[in-house]
Amino acid sequence: MSFLRTLDQAVKTNHSSLCVGLDVDLSQLPAKYLSSDDPILTFNMAVIEATADLVCAYKPNAAFYEMYGLYGISSLIRTIDYIHTRTKVPVILDAKRGDVGHSSAAYAKAAFDSFKADAVTVNPYMGHDSVKPFLDYRDKGVFVLCLTSNAGSKDFESAGGQEPLYLSVAKHVKEWNHYGNCGLVVGATKPEELKEITKITGDLPVLIPGVGAQGGSLEAAVRDGGKRPIINASRSIIYAADPKAEAKKLRDEINKWRK
Repeated sequence: MSFLRTLDQAVKTNHSSLCVGLDVDLSQLPAKYLSSDDPILTFNMAVIEATADLVCAYKPNAAFYEMYGLYGISSLIRTIDYIHTRTKVPVILDAKRGDVGHSSAAYAKAAFDSFKADAVTVNPYMGHDSVKPFLDYRDKGVFVLCLTSNAGSKDFESAGGQEPLYLSVAKHVKEWNHYGNCGLVVGATKPEELKEITKITGDLPVLIPGVGAQGGSLEAAVRDGGKRPIINASRSIIYAADPKAEAKKLRDEINKWRK
């Protein structure tokens, strides 16, 4: 089944546009997890068990696993495998890859064949030939960075003559969507720009970080995030005293604005 069909089915089944980011920092884990053979996996399993019926996607950020070397990479692979075994929810690997063609082909093979992610985030800075190896995996999702939620996005993404870079990216991604597997990453901290972008991209899925800790407006993100908004929350859920209650609260609030 294609990523888009898997995503749409999860949205429908769980009545949810919530994506939970599995960004695990060992220094933040409760002590009860640290004595296990694999603290990262054990913690992730607990979060997944608590939220599996409340989300449309999970999004592990590769950096939070790679910083622990081989152990972290092994935990990432095992986490993705557990999600696939336990749920019918897709996994978006937040890796922000992008390089010359042959290097991107290797990155795509790693994301989809080795890690077995259902989708990946990519950087479009080097143009179509750097993104094409990912797009060629027709059943996989490819979320292209368009306008991110960090303060430094103004340096390049919002710069440019009459047309800022983020609008050019949106238009190119719309053109690249030959296989129906493109999506965009747009931060919730940029609500007016999000509205501009989704007018261009129509029903492409939009992964929207920046709600919660970064101060983005949930109402604006849901209202202007197109037909397939994917609202990401990470720390506010996974480190909550009750991740299930926190996920349900946010899922229900998203649905309130969608109605």
